[in-house]
Amino acid sequence: MKKISLFILFLTASVAAIAQQVDFTIIPPRNVVAGDRFRVAYRLSNAEGNSLQAPQIDGCTLLYGPSTSTSFSTQIINGRQSSSSTIDYVYTYQADKEGTFTIPSASISVDGKTLRADAKQFVVLPPDKNRPQSQSGYPQQQYPSQPSIQPQQPSNAKISSDDIFVRVILNKSTAYEHEAVECTLKLYTKYEAISSFNSTGLPTFEGFLIEEVDVKAELNQIEHYNGQNYRTAILKKYILYPQKTGKLTVNSGAYDIVVQQLERVNQGFFYITRPIEQSVHLADYKSTLNVTPLPSPQPEGFNNAVGNFSITDELPVEAMKTGEAATLTLKVTGSGNIKFIKEPTVEFPDEFELYPVKNDANASVTGATMKGQLTCQYTFVPQYPGNFTIPAVEFVYFNPADKEYHTLTTQPHSISVAKGANTISSPDSQGLKAKAEDIRYIRTGNKSLSKSHSYLASSSFYWILYGILTVILISILILYRKQLQRKSDVAGMRISKAGKVARKRLKAADKCIKDGKTDAFYGTMLQAIWGYVGDKFSLNASTLTRDNISEQLSAHGASESLISEIINLIDDCEMARYTPNDPSLSPDQLMKKAQALIQQIETITKK
Repeated sequence: MKKISLFILFLTASVAAIAQQVDFTIIPPRNVVAGDRFRVAYRLSNAEGNSLQAPQIDGCTLLYGPSTSTSFSTQIINGRQSSSSTIDYVYTYQADKEGTFTIPSASISVDGKTLRADAKQFVVLPPDKNRPQSQSGYPQQQYPSQPSIQPQQPSNAKISSDDIFVRVILNKSTAYEHEAVECTLKLYTKYEAISSFNSTGLPTFEGFLIEEVDVKAELNQIEHYNGQNYRTAILKKYILYPQKTGKLTVNSGAYDIVVQQLERVNQGFFYITRPIEQSVHLADYKSTLNVTPLPSPQPEGFNNAVGNFSITDELPVEAMKTGEAATLTLKVTGSGNIKFIKEPTVEFPDEFELYPVKNDANASVTGATMKGQLTCQYTFVPQYPGNFTIPAVEFVYFNPADKEYHTLTTQPHSISVAKGANTISSPDSQGLKAKAEDIRYIRTGNKSLSKSHSYLASSSFYWILYGILTVILISILILYRKQLQRKSDVAGMRISKAGKVARKRLKAADKCIKDGKTDAFYGTMLQAIWGYVGDKFSLNASTLTRDNISEQLSAHGASESLISEIINLIDDCEMARYTPNDPSLSPDQLMKKAQALIQQIETITKK
């Protein structure tokens, strides 16, 4: 019994020793401003040490230290108890100049053994350009150290545009059409606390396809900009794909913010500071991107794929029977506008029945672009036996890195088709183009000709039928000519069908409501409204703006209230689509409002 108790005690001590792993590390400051004091912590975990010497840091002056702080923690998980301890040896330095500096490796003695911590780097930012040279009046930084920002003005002073603002940051100033561009909306502020942050105007990206990136807005980074140090937070991040050339503008939107300022209060023998809230409106910030066209001439088969891609194909069968279905799978992998490229064209033999191509784009944002895979499935059914070849597939893309077009080619596939029992047909098929290779059997037997002495042209029935057919032919020619004239009037056809197309899109939006797809509903609503106005007034998508809508409606005699309602409807849909706030109108109300406004425009244009 005694041996068992000793074994259990030994096992418990071993488990505790494993749980309490001894470790020695350096904790550097996050960011420091030149002239500020900062702290460096040397942390020893689950042990007691001695003989620690603070190393000299180039570009910094050691002021004092170490100050020691100790912490203990105990936890019980599933009946098992574990504990840990940490000792922090903290040294205080002063940053003498800006730059990137290295904290050298440090060592400490533990139970006769020497533990060594790896070297760490940290950044010293330049001071504000209007900051006083003497730093003695600045408050001491708390551990872990945070860089000091130029002291804020008293609460009765006006907040300037240099104290707090939002920037639109593009990772490049020039890009090709369809090339990925990273866009970041970043807040810059001199204030430590923001009580309220509301968007009063949405960002606009006219001329772009956008892909939003999930970010968490945290006011925890320091950045030196235009000679000043600011606390910053990333509000939004997008990947933009320009759809036209020229100078395109990105607008940050407008914001209403409540910040906390510090007010000095005289208490007789001394002063104290207290936070005071003050509202400020941030106007929109604009950034311009110069979009250049893709080089000409463009290769045959190029479908606006811009990036860096590779392609693979797979056909699992080499022999099959008529009426059996098979699938050719193409996979385009890489980075760029992979979500927006078209599937490659495959030239199947005419003897194959084809089905609609199924596309599946699986991509995510990585860095400043989008990476992933586009999978295209081509399903076909042979209708005739024989040996057939599916030619090689070509995929053409433009790489902005080397500014050249590249053509990727797959291998051709040979298929042997035997005669099957049945033939598969489907209402979804694209139709079969069979070659007329069969020769009818030559009839044998009595080849004597019969003679007839009555002529059809001599009967009255012939001439009546001839007259009827002539009238029908003339009528068909007249109707056909009128139809050609209507089709040649492209603008007229577009205007006449604008209402019909809009009703079809609104019906699709109504289906999104019933299916509970709120995000898809707002996107379909915007497509219906913008598309209807563009068709009704013959405006191209690239020139379709709120100002153009107002001008066209006013030119057709629309009232100011109707114009305002149309613009407000577009703003309501965009607000509901791009912001997490509850929309002012429900989807059903937006649907009824859109139907009523389209009916009013139809009435005005008919007059």
